[in-house]
Amino acid sequence: MRNFWIVVAVVGAATVALKSAGPVFLGGRELPALALRVVELLAPALLAALVAVQIFGGDRELVLDARVPGLLAAALALLARAPIVVVVLVAAAATALARALG
Repeated sequence: MRNFWIVVAVVGAATVALKSAGPVFLGGRELPALALRVVELLAPALLAALVAVQIFGGDRELVLDARVPGLLAAALALLARAPIVVVVLVAAAATALARALG
């Protein structure tokens, strides 16, 4: 059990070191234009990938269940420029309705 906590401490220290490396080495300097464009595009792409895996990913197979109508309802609410709280509530309601009917 002691080895487990050593591993947790080492991984935690490595995480802190990696997260602090950017601010420490860059300081107050601006990123180069190319790096800034990559960073700006990385967050939406990563979020989309995580959503896709959570919605459609199964055990090595494509899963279409009650989460899909929730995602579609959220997309429609976003297209209608609804506030994010409304988007979440619409998605939750659509998912709950799909589960109740299916």
